[in-house]
Amino acid sequence: MGKSKKNKGGRGGGGGGGEDQFDGGSDVDSVSSVSTALSDLQLAQATEQVSSQDFVLDKYIDDLYEKRGSTREAALGALVDAFESFVLLDLVENKYATLLNQFINSIKKGSIKEVCLACHTTGLLAITLGAGSSSHEIMDESRLQLLRVLQTWPDASKMISALDCLAVVTFVGATDLSETQLSMKAIWDVIHPKSGSNVGIVRKPKPPLLAAAVSAWALLLTTIVSSKRNVDSWKESITFLSALLEAEDRAVRMAAGEALALCFELKLLDVFSNEEVEVDTAEASGSKNQLFLNMQALKAKISGLVYNLSMEAGGRGADKKNLNDQRDLFQRISDFIKTGECLEESLRIAGKHGILRVTSWRESIQLNYLRRFLGRGFLKHAQDNGLLHDIFDIKMDKTENMSTTEKKIYRSGEEKGRALKLNKERRLAQVECFAYAQMRKQNILNEQ
Repeated sequence: MGKSKKNKGGRGGGGGGGEDQFDGGSDVDSVSSVSTALSDLQLAQATEQVSSQDFVLDKYIDDLYEKRGSTREAALGALVDAFESFVLLDLVENKYATLLNQFINSIKKGSIKEVCLACHTTGLLAITLGAGSSSHEIMDESRLQLLRVLQTWPDASKMISALDCLAVVTFVGATDLSETQLSMKAIWDVIHPKSGSNVGIVRKPKPPLLAAAVSAWALLLTTIVSSKRNVDSWKESITFLSALLEAEDRAVRMAAGEALALCFELKLLDVFSNEEVEVDTAEASGSKNQLFLNMQALKAKISGLVYNLSMEAGGRGADKKNLNDQRDLFQRISDFIKTGECLEESLRIAGKHGILRVTSWRESIQLNYLRRFLGRGFLKHAQDNGLLHDIFDIKMDKTENMSTTEKKIYRSGEEKGRALKLNKERRLAQVECFAYAQMRKQNILNEQ
């Protein structure tokens, strides 16, 4: 910016009046040349930064092959920091398969710390790549090992990390309902082990693990579309979640409350509005009426428990902050059950117009889960990650905080990019026309 002013002043004071008459566009030329110079400098600096990041990324990948566990742990920890600090899409697009392979090896053979870090980096890799074939591959390749962790019930921290990873890679990478249901079933077997395959081994998850599992299950429930809902198939899950509202642990109660609010929002308790099955017999009609009565009773039970939790007294030694958080959450759930309206939340992520708004329990659950999983990297990803922009419909004005000169550089770059694209398309069209003309000419010669 200072350079621009200096150049303009030099041209005005150094030449005669006649030069200025023939150089009427001097100011524009000066800004244009300075913009080009600044743009080239910024491009060089950005290229240097990317090259430096690429070099460091390669070093971390090399360290993941080391036999010493502490070296792999350090590399995974550094990668977590890198994924949180930057949206490394350009750097990992062509290296994700190598990274994923090493992450899975760490989940399979590493220490507790290494497994937790590898689960986290796997989820961060999927979020960085966004929805598409690459994240689908991450889900496919990692799920088997994650399911093994969940089925063996190792250390609780490993279980929680595996749950988080499975939820995130499925949320980002799943392309159909069956893939989502497979992950939800595995998570539900942690929530309610008696419903799992190992019926002979009765396990009871401790509160931190139970709360994490309910939250992970709820995240995937947000992706279930209306045409795939069947009230009767959700009855058992909703009944069990309602029982968790009476759990001793506050985090479990709050996780169950959010999941149930989502169930109300998705109308999973509304029999006649959701069930479109024709009733041909009196027996079928009676069965459906009984289901309706059961779900109405369950609704009333949940409404009463939610109201009580919104009014819970503190008592001596109570954690006032967590108690207030519980009251606030269940008050919002109670209001939603009564009115059907969800309180709007907004989060400023950049400038005047960069605001993330959520207006449903589905969006609220997605926001809270991703914000927790991304940690300090949430703001950076909310600003620059296309996946989050698509999920929350974020519209970013990239020129909002730029100076006039920087805006000209940015817009000039955009115009240059559009021009290059049009020129490329024009050349391709010319090549295709030429090839077609040659083919026609050859056909005519062959006919003669």
